[in-house]
Amino acid sequence: METLEQQRAQDAWEKCGRYTDKHANFAKGLPALIMNSGLMQVLAFCHEKGSKDSGIHCEDVARDLRSWLQSRFRQYITSAEFKPFMEDLIKVDPRTFQAITAEAFAWLKWLRQMAAARVGKD
Repeated sequence: METLEQQRAQDAWEKCGRYTDKHANFAKGLPALIMNSGLMQVLAFCHEKGSKDSGIHCEDVARDLRSWLQSRFRQYITSAEFKPFMEDLIKVDPRTFQAITAEAFAWLKWLRQMAAARVGKD
């Protein structure tokens, strides 16, 4: 039985396998963005930025984060797709929202490390 930390590490490792330097650099700054602006605001920013070719790496990282959070909070988040994810997140109680945000930080810690170690080195 894997620990939650091992699950986070494995998921981050698998997802960053297709990342470029742009992805890795964006992932590095994502926790600070969330801390300053909030999870929903940053996810909306990533989605908007990802609608342009020059910002697709932002949506890629955000999609991977949404996918992880959806897998961890299935009882609250029914889909990792942007619109339903955001609609579900709006409905959760404050304590659950804090838990989801804390999980985002925990997963991003692994993603930052794995992406920095893996990008351009495979």
